[in-house]
Parts: sequence; structure tokens; C-alpha cells
Amino acid sequence: MQLFHFSDDPAISRFEPRPVRTPSPRPPGRDWLNGPLVWAIDEAHQPMYLFPRDCPRILLWPLATTSAEDRAAWWGQSRARMLAYVEQGWLAALGGARLHRYELSAEPFECLDDAGMWVSRQAVTPSAMVAVADLPAALAACDVELRVVDSLVPLRGVWRSSLHASGIRLRNAVGWEA
Repeated sequence: MQLFHFSDDPAISRFEPRPVRTPSPRPPGRDWLNGPLVWAIDEAHQPMYLFPRDCPRILLWPLATTSAEDRAAWWGQSRARMLAYVEQGWLAALGGARLHRYELSAEPFECLDDAGMWVSRQAVTPSAMVAVADLPAALAACDVELRVVDSLVPLRGVWRSSLHASGIRLRNAVGWEA
């Protein structure tokens, strides 16, 4: 299995474990997830990180348990594997961003069983790096339909649906905290 870490820095020779910037409430016994770690994502879930770092986004995909009603309400007629929602105000940044996808060996990582996320408690040296210059094209190549909206706020209800919903950097979305 191949794991990846995305960065706007093209010169990382070694990933050192570091604590998360904004600690999250964790289940009992899992508070170590806020501590020093190297984070990685598996290939199937890498589209979640094909965005500028601070860009708020919501990605959706159906599960085996997704109801026909939720699929119709939130998914529509799309044939894509995933849907990615981004605010109009971030479209220029998305189109002009350049990322670097670092390839990492799965050896030192532990699976979190959460949307393709893996962590290592030790430093990790990447085996390769690939520049990604056209993020919308990279999303399309991963079978992700990009949907541009004025606001992500109307999507709050998707977490009550039977689809999987991942929200990243939502604190940067217009009106999200209100």
C-alpha cells in the first residue's frame, strides 16, 4: 500500500512527528492523536488533500449503507466516485495552487480506520515526490466531481445523512462558525 502526504513545500527530505495545530476532542484512550505524529492518506482518499492547505472543503461519497433517499437528495445524478464542494471565493486559489505529493512507505504507519488516514509516531523519509500543478484536473483524474458553491453552510445537514462526509478547514468557510 502506498501512502501520501501533501504539502506546498517542495523540499521536505524528512517528516518529523508534530502535534496537530488545532487539537480535537478524542475518544478515551485516543488523546495521543493530538500529539506528535506524521499524518498520511491512502491513495483512495487522497482527493481530500488536492486543495490549497487552508481551503475549506467538503467531500462526500456513498457507503454500502447509503439510502436511495440520501443519494438522491445529496448526490443527484452524478456518476463520480466522490463529490468535492468548495466555495466560489476559493476557486482562484484552487486553480492557481501547486502541491507536492510525497510518497511514503506504509511500514511505520498505523491505520486510524477513518477515511484513509494513517499516522506514524516516528520520523518518515519520503521515497518520492511528484508536483501537482492543476488541482481541478487532478481531482477529475481521481473521479471526483468538483462543485463550486457560494457557501458550504447549506451542506451542514449532510452529516445527518447516510453518505460519508469529510469536512476540512471548515473554520475558514464563510459563515461556518456563526
